[in-house]
Amino acid sequence: MTEYVTVDESDVLPRDGTIKLHGPAGFEGMRKAGRLAAEILDALVPLVKPGVTTGELDDVVRQMTLDAGAVPATLGYRGYTHSCCISINHVVCHGIPSEKTLKDGDIVNIDVTPLLDGWHGDTSRMYLVGDVPLKARRLVDTTYECLMIGIEHAKPGARLGDIGAAIQAHAERQRYGVVREFCGHGVGRLFHDAPEVVHAARAGTGPELKPGMFFTIEPMINLGKPGVKLLDDGWTAVTRDRSLSAQFEHSIGITEDGCEIFTLSPKGLHKPPYDTATA
Repeated sequence: MTEYVTVDESDVLPRDGTIKLHGPAGFEGMRKAGRLAAEILDALVPLVKPGVTTGELDDVVRQMTLDAGAVPATLGYRGYTHSCCISINHVVCHGIPSEKTLKDGDIVNIDVTPLLDGWHGDTSRMYLVGDVPLKARRLVDTTYECLMIGIEHAKPGARLGDIGAAIQAHAERQRYGVVREFCGHGVGRLFHDAPEVVHAARAGTGPELKPGMFFTIEPMINLGKPGVKLLDDGWTAVTRDRSLSAQFEHSIGITEDGCEIFTLSPKGLHKPPYDTATA
């Protein structure tokens, strides 16, 4: 049975499987952390281009985070030594920044989580590097649509399974595979918390959505089959069939009549191709 707990934001919150329900102070904290996360991804738009290394992008993320008075939540998390995850082409998630150089035609996911005043702003976005083939651009477009369709189903009285069912249906209509091994999660003062937000599910199942719930929706959609495998580094997940994969992620809070997206781009750079001329 699902247990919900209305939290005092000043308390140390346990990771005990309960779903936390937050009040106005929590929403304000998440707005600030989410905006910073989105601003960092906005700033990366002109930097993601052929010839840049993923390590250089990680350096920018770390410096922007620290300059804003926050810390990268991934830095030191379970031994992880970088400030973001950068996943290229067939890498599904948790790609490790390195001296690897981006090439023309790559598609790239960058996932950042600044921890600001005790709140985690968790978001990721896709970037197109140079001239990207049409099939890859269609995958990226559909993945963004999956995210936003999932968010449309995030409202009081709905079930978590409604989100996953809507995402799965949209992706599979395009004959894409929906990754099962990784999911969204509760977020807030804790980086990863209950509930798990799966992206392939049956409508009407799972915990009921209630005002004050904070969680991420972050579908990973493969051009081929849904299967993934973990590389020997213990972090990098790739598609088993080496097909391309894409992901978008927002952190949201359930409100009295729908949901609030904490990680929207202030510049309107929601999905590629990004038009910085009008931003």
